[in-house]
Amino acid sequence: MSHSLKILTSIPELEALFEPWKDIIGEDYHGYRNHVYRMVQFCFGLKDLRGEFLSDDDRQKIMIAGVFHDIGIWVQGTLDYISPSVQPAMTYLANNGLSHWQEEVRLMIENHHKLIKYKGEYQDTVELFRQGDVVDFTLGLVKFDLTKENIQQMKTMLPNNGFHKGLLKKGQKWFLRHPLNPVPMMKW
Repeated sequence: MSHSLKILTSIPELEALFEPWKDIIGEDYHGYRNHVYRMVQFCFGLKDLRGEFLSDDDRQKIMIAGVFHDIGIWVQGTLDYISPSVQPAMTYLANNGLSHWQEEVRLMIENHHKLIKYKGEYQDTVELFRQGDVVDFTLGLVKFDLTKENIQQMKTMLPNNGFHKGLLKKGQKWFLRHPLNPVPMMKW
């Protein structure tokens, strides 16, 4: 029997986090928004499917890291966006009395494209975040504990809106300028 994911197409906390970035993200906004919604809810769903508890604080950390994890693409106009994505998140946390989460959120952002399992400080949330992003980044080719039905349902309710095509286009431009460093955001 397949376990169905609870899928929300609007989450007030995410909408509030996105609000200041809409103009900066521009035409890519709807695609990026839906990517973040999918990957964040894949994180929540993975935890739920495993029968594990996710605290409200951890849910909030995942949402914050989710909104900021790729923001450097637009802030710095680069495919080498991991470092440029960290600073806006750190500023947000500091400005909202959440400085005590900075290290954990930084690790979530820095390791979300890690090709192998993350092991280290804050391993549970950092690895969960990595897995949620991998599921969406690979268009569901990598599923972890999710089913094909879970992933398809998420993609139907929160369509891609050109997100992956936009990344591919940006990637092609990057490759032409940096052929020796074709995927700078990936790490072992």
